[in-house]
Amino acid sequence: MKQLSAIGFTISLSIYVFMHFMTNLLPTDSGLFILSISGVTAIIFAGIYLPIRPFSIPIFLLATATIIQLVTGGSIVQFFMEGIIEMRSLIALLLVVPIIGWIFQEEPYISEIMSVAHNFLNTSKKFYFGIMVVNQIIAYFLLFGAIPMMYQFINDFLRDKNSEEWEYFKGTALLRSFSLTTLWVISIPSFAFAVDHLNASLGWTIAQGFFISLVGIFLSVWFASSRERQSGVNITAGIEEEIEKLIQQSQHTGKWNRLVIEFAFLFISLFSTIFILHITLGWGLLVIIPPIIMIWTCAYFVLKKRLKQLVAQAKDYFSKEIKYKSQQFSMLLAAGTLIYSVNQSGIGSYLVDGLFYIEEVVPFLNFLVILPFTVIILGFMGLGPLMVIVLVAGILQNVSMPYPPELVVLSMTSGSVISVLLSPVILPVIVLSASNGLSILKNGFSFNLWYTIAFYFIVQTYIQFVWYVFY
Repeated sequence: MKQLSAIGFTISLSIYVFMHFMTNLLPTDSGLFILSISGVTAIIFAGIYLPIRPFSIPIFLLATATIIQLVTGGSIVQFFMEGIIEMRSLIALLLVVPIIGWIFQEEPYISEIMSVAHNFLNTSKKFYFGIMVVNQIIAYFLLFGAIPMMYQFINDFLRDKNSEEWEYFKGTALLRSFSLTTLWVISIPSFAFAVDHLNASLGWTIAQGFFISLVGIFLSVWFASSRERQSGVNITAGIEEEIEKLIQQSQHTGKWNRLVIEFAFLFISLFSTIFILHITLGWGLLVIIPPIIMIWTCAYFVLKKRLKQLVAQAKDYFSKEIKYKSQQFSMLLAAGTLIYSVNQSGIGSYLVDGLFYIEEVVPFLNFLVILPFTVIILGFMGLGPLMVIVLVAGILQNVSMPYPPELVVLSMTSGSVISVLLSPVILPVIVLSASNGLSILKNGFSFNLWYTIAFYFIVQTYIQFVWYVFY
């Protein structure tokens, strides 16, 4: 039964995403009907396949949405048929983005980048900074999948260095750098969704988020350096020893080798294509990114003359991997129904009005100060940053606010940074703990509490300065 439900889920979700693209090109009533039915069947199969605990959040979201719809007198049939397709663009993005990772199985890009950059990475501060930067670039392609991949690479590089101080060094570099990508990386679904639904300027939002991310990296380097001094562990000596071994094992000895140049071209070509089409054609990010990724990935394998590998990767992805994402996709399908019911009933306006009421009652607070805590609090309740931003941005898109959308996006995504670092039930910290063997609370709350407090105040200083000075 489990196997059949897994197959049913994969087929239903694949039809759902295919019909999403088809109805974007040729919108028809029959196409939208098939899209809705495939979404409903996908969530039913997910409910059969998943144990009750991982499926509890989708059940909670569906139950809440149904109650709202019944209380407000809305049509249940319309609610399911239209609510189930509310997240169609985001689901298509999440299904397609992982295929970028197929490319990293073809060439050792990361090890060659590290080899070329060895002169820059010869101290603990430089190495920590370099790991954070590289991990952000890899996360652009692999999302949170960058964490276990980069951890494995660093762990292989720093052999037999597994004390708590070394794990702090490795783990915080990866977890903090990934969390900071939610501020500016356009392939991160939560960022793309927030920009798209709040009509924020893509260029300004990326520039602003990149600046804050860079500040966050330097702040993290300072925290790591302070901890190294207090612990007395000579991390620089260990790094220098391993760099010498890595240089000897490198496939290339030139300052710039083929794989590094090739990787730079891949990154720039994907990013610039998405950005140019968004600016020139005015299409939303959620519309542009999936087809560009598919075309770009296929072009890579065609130019490399590796069509067999492409077919093998696609077969493996659709036959084995998609079923393991059933919880994530069923949560998004259920969240779509909740967003639909909240917007149709007008409850979203009341929720936002409540935040503005707090702003009026407490003189030194404003909406942008409070907004990150909605992401943080819901993160501790089991909703990841993506889910929270989907819900909050889905509500805010229909509300008139005095604040510029770029600052609203930054306020929300800063909350997602903190949520990723502290919440024990968010996937990135769970993945890291599975990789390094430390407890979730140690990797998250214990290692990052003071960092997140400092980060929050830095971001709020920037937001309030920009708001009061320029607006």
